Amino acid sequence: MLNVVIELLTTPAITLGLVALAGLLVQKKSFADTVKGTIKTILGLLILTAGAGVIVTYLTPFSEMFTNGFGLTGVVPFDEAVIGALSENVAVIARTTSIVLATGFLINVILARFTPFKYIFLTGHMMWIMAGALCWAFYDLGLTEWETIMYGSIIQGMTLTLLPALAQPIMKRLTGTDDLAYGHLTTTGVVLGAWIGKTIGNPKKSSEDVKLPKGLDFFRDTAISISLVMLVIYFAAAVAAGPSFVQTLSGDQGWFTFTIIQGLGFATGVLILLQGVRMFLGEIVPAFRGIALKIVPGARPALDCPIVFPYAPTALMIGFLFSIVGMVVGMFVSSTFNTVIPLPSIIGGFFTGGVAGIFGNALGGRRGAMLSGFIYGLVLTIPVALFYPLFGLETYGVTGIAFLVPDGIIILTIVSLIVKAGLKILFFVPLIALLIYGFIHSRKGTINSSTTKAG
Repeated sequence: MLNVVIELLTTPAITLGLVALAGLLVQKKSFADTVKGTIKTILGLLILTAGAGVIVTYLTPFSEMFTNGFGLTGVVPFDEAVIGALSENVAVIARTTSIVLATGFLINVILARFTPFKYIFLTGHMMWIMAGALCWAFYDLGLTEWETIMYGSIIQGMTLTLLPALAQPIMKRLTGTDDLAYGHLTTTGVVLGAWIGKTIGNPKKSSEDVKLPKGLDFFRDTAISISLVMLVIYFAAAVAAGPSFVQTLSGDQGWFTFTIIQGLGFATGVLILLQGVRMFLGEIVPAFRGIALKIVPGARPALDCPIVFPYAPTALMIGFLFSIVGMVVGMFVSSTFNTVIPLPSIIGGFFTGGVAGIFGNALGGRRGAMLSGFIYGLVLTIPVALFYPLFGLETYGVTGIAFLVPDGIIILTIVSLIVKAGLKILFFVPLIALLIYGFIHSRKGTINSSTTKAG
């Protein structure tokens, strides 16, 4: 039964379909509306996921051309590969990860119910990455299996609850509502980039409002603008790598035609993804209100990064491009630390560097988007190099890859410091403080409500 629950939690389309179903049932919607809302939620997320898959497919050869063309060597930052390899090589890590994933989510729901932090984290693969990273850290630090489950579940639950709160002020400004939250392990990085971007920018000069000559007005069409931008950067990477190298990727297809198809294929993936986001949001937000009203009053779903893409597609591309620049700079800075040199994560640059651009645009306009993307590129490289020696991957037979997500790096570093200082009791303190804060907050709300009624 536990395996079934874990499988559901790590299958986003099913999980969010069940969330929509629960919300619709709580609202006592008709059978037809319930079936429609549930299936369209699942289909929307599957379309979104399919679009993301297409993007990854067309970004992979670009990443190879970029790396080869500019002579870059080092480790590949790839969280899923790290946790997957650790779980495969060490049975206890795989076993404890499953339990921490389930119990951590339960703690998240409890904290959302009884504290002012009304966020339910629903990005399944990020939940799995965080749970696996915690179990890896505790195993490496020599803790028992029961200690790993206990401490890991507490930290997992608090992380899932508090991270969305950090990004929510920007999300409210971006979306114009308080209905959606950002649920990702890059929250500290994209928020930091956005606030730094704010210092040089002006939110009134949005990237989405750039005035173009009448003859270039077609750039306002998202499909056209993304296609043309990606064709330019794909051809730049192809020329840098050389036709002979590109031919090794293209098979029987000529390098020129291959590059065109790759650039346009990427744009196709973006359009599929955006369509999925629109369908998904159109169903999940109204359905989630049922849960918010009945089960966890005021709750907001914390969702994956593509959820913000439709709000500023131009800023998305700005963040992507400038995050690549930041990663290249960060790679050369990392070479001075004598640890590892993280290669630019092109896929991470698009999905989360794009979020940094969108957040930066919300606070600082187009200049904010540029600086935010660049800062985030540094965040995706320099901390990776500094963190790498803290928990040795080579001892577990894992080579050539590195742990990437900024929030995970921060949390695992704190975990290491606490355990090595012999202060494991500190893991309970934030949880107790959150519950006490929630109790005081609810009491104040009750008193204020009573006072209002008496008046």
